[in-house]
Amino acid sequence: MTASRSQHIVPGIIVFGVAVLVTWLSFTAEPVEAYAFPRIVSIFFVALAAWNLLRAVAGWSKVGEGISQQTFVNLIPGVLVMLVYVFWAAKALGFYTASIIAFFVLYSLYDPAPLNSSRDWTKRAIITAAFMAVIYLLFALVLRVQTPRGIFF
Repeated sequence: MTASRSQHIVPGIIVFGVAVLVTWLSFTAEPVEAYAFPRIVSIFFVALAAWNLLRAVAGWSKVGEGISQQTFVNLIPGVLVMLVYVFWAAKALGFYTASIIAFFVLYSLYDPAPLNSSRDWTKRAIITAAFMAVIYLLFALVLRVQTPRGIFF
């Protein structure tokens, strides 16, 4: 197996394992009604992960040679923000409050606009508010998904 092929297979195995774990957790969690939407999403997640793994093992994934060291370094702040969000903030602060903060921080980290421009900070705040309004409408009103409640919302 070449290095390029293993760069597809190893992540494929990891993603498939995470997909199976998430699916198993969603089907064993209580109350059942609260996990209907996560169950549907997790089934699609497993199917896509299985397809990705099949493509990697069969050698059909021939695009790319992995990520460069600079790209990896650029991803570290975003991964750290998401780890804090997933493992602490969503439960402690509440899903919507933590999501607003995480989205705004990620957007600010990766937005190429200058950080010293008040116009760009206003744009970030407006886009964050609009995005979260859509997320709230989708999750709370349309899908009626039970989200983690924290100290704020």
